[in-house]
Amino acid sequence: MADQPIRLYGVPFSQPVRAVMWLMLYQKTPFEMVLINPGSSGETGSRHPSYLAKNPAGTIPTIEDVESGFVLAEAHAIMTYLCDRFGWRDVYPTNLEDRARIDWYLHFHHRNIRDASTGLVAPRIRKDLNIPEAVQASAKATLTRALEALETSWLAERAFMAGDELSIADFAAYVEIGQLREGFTNVYDFSPFPNVRRWLDRMATVDGHDDVHVVLRELGDISVEPPPMERIRDANKLALRTLKGILETLG
Repeated sequence: MADQPIRLYGVPFSQPVRAVMWLMLYQKTPFEMVLINPGSSGETGSRHPSYLAKNPAGTIPTIEDVESGFVLAEAHAIMTYLCDRFGWRDVYPTNLEDRARIDWYLHFHHRNIRDASTGLVAPRIRKDLNIPEAVQASAKATLTRALEALETSWLAERAFMAGDELSIADFAAYVEIGQLREGFTNVYDFSPFPNVRRWLDRMATVDGHDDVHVVLRELGDISVEPPPMERIRDANKLALRTLKGILETLG
């Protein structure tokens, strides 16, 4: 896969990594996946000097444009770059107002929807982070307020986040919100949000959804007790094998 135009560094369990993976699979664009374990200082870790030389923040995902050598981190910046790089106007249009609505969501996401992971998933998966209970409660409250905003505004009269057409805003949103639902981690009750639930069901039919979410389907329900590390590793391994098979078909 070394001749592919884009090299993606990360791990399938990462929500932002899945957003970038989904966009590229949706666009049927092959890429090289390089495993980087978040928080590790080992050779394949995000705190290893060779990775920090690419992304000093030590976060995932990072991409490398093989042709130019250009390196870029942060999922939303990566997705907008890829759309411009490959001309994916279907999910990131050039119309100023349409693009601005997408950008609006992408900025809103960071301290609102992103708290889905901080408050509900990371404490069960990443015990090493030692996230205080007060921080978890605050993050869950922030997420609930954000979902209320999606329910009454963003998705009240729209099929998708920024309008009636799928966009990168939906990929970014779903990897956070969708991971919480029944069938995956099952750690949040969406019954008060019918518009959000309809959007979740609609997103589950988008090309690439099942391929990108193998890791969550394999991990399963974590609402009762945290999964053992072996289960997390096995879920990531299966997701990587599945991704490798898909990328081989894309050539």
